[in-house]
Amino acid sequence: MPLIATDHGPGQWHPEDALFVPLRQSDGRLVGILSVDHPVSGMLPGEDELEVLTAMADHAALAIQGAQEAASAARHRAALEQLLAVSSSLTETFSIDTILQSICDGISTALGFRHACVDLPDQEGNLRTRAAHGWDMTDPAVGGSLTPDDVRSLLDPRYEIEGCYLLTAEQAAERIPPVHHVYHSELCGRGQNAWRDHWLVVPMWSRAGDLIGLVWADDPEDRLLPSAPRLQALRVFANQATTALDAASQYEEMQFLAEHDPLTRLLNRRAFNQRLSSEVERSNRYGHPLALVLCDLNGFKALNDAHGHAAGDAALERVGGLLLAAIRTIDDAFRIGGDEFALLLPETSAEDARTVIERVARELEQDPATDGLTAGFGVAVCPADGRDPERLFRAADAAMYHAKGQPPEARLPRAG
Repeated sequence: MPLIATDHGPGQWHPEDALFVPLRQSDGRLVGILSVDHPVSGMLPGEDELEVLTAMADHAALAIQGAQEAASAARHRAALEQLLAVSSSLTETFSIDTILQSICDGISTALGFRHACVDLPDQEGNLRTRAAHGWDMTDPAVGGSLTPDDVRSLLDPRYEIEGCYLLTAEQAAERIPPVHHVYHSELCGRGQNAWRDHWLVVPMWSRAGDLIGLVWADDPEDRLLPSAPRLQALRVFANQATTALDAASQYEEMQFLAEHDPLTRLLNRRAFNQRLSSEVERSNRYGHPLALVLCDLNGFKALNDAHGHAAGDAALERVGGLLLAAIRTIDDAFRIGGDEFALLLPETSAEDARTVIERVARELEQDPATDGLTAGFGVAVCPADGRDPERLFRAADAAMYHAKGQPPEARLPRAG
């Protein structure tokens, strides 16, 4: 117990004297300091008084330790409850935004961070905020982005604690350009306190080890650097976000594959049958022409035999890309068989359909990725060539059969 006193006579207390008693937990960690001053007697405390003061300090330290442990236990219970709520939401919705928002809200409610957000990659691969708690999503500073290089510079193993990365503002500023420094420092670090200079980020990793997002937590209510258990809980929330993204992505992929070909990503035969029926019905109802184009590749079997199925798959993917590039947003492209494709072109005449086919045929023959493949095309127009889906399909198929086997300059179809 340190006692600081001035030299002013035996046993007397001087106004500049100070008495400090450390408050320590049972493991010896300092949790506070008890300071006493101005004794009523005007004299320095005796041994008995110091013993009483020491006992009071011990009791105070135990009380503080108990309160801290109770608060920690309460936060732990809240974290578990919030994690259970997030886990339940995974089975209730596959909305990525809804689940990520619950993650951000849970980090705030359970772990005591006033601000939290989740960043996901955009189309360019930069990470942008997708969900947030405590931040205004419309704020341009919050809407900033981090490049993959920025993120890699932040995830320095020297700053890793329990799978989280904790950096001071100075350490972050050395790695991130100032425009990004504004995003997570000036917004999050107001006030003169220990937390002001720290960034806390948790990476989200896919099963393949790829970075798929970041979780940010900031502005802790107690203004203290987070403990290891708190960081462990934050890591669990990040894991939940990763699980949510994985589940939502799988669901979206299943929904996609219900109507799409997994190789070319074009609509499949099931979707073709449904949309052909609905478009024919619409064409008959409003009297607008509907062009159906069928396409069958020439030389695809020879390509497979000569170069293997991987080359054949690559060629099919490229053909799908060429078809998508040639049509409008109101049109649809389909893979309806092994090397058979179809286009539905609403409000399109035979002549306009021929223009589309000429463009596709030209691109197909000039594209090195298709390895010299050519195609036979057939086109039929509703209602002139058929007023029902089956008859229209047969007309287009007959036109395509007529084109097959003809020299290249004759492969373009005739309507009907």
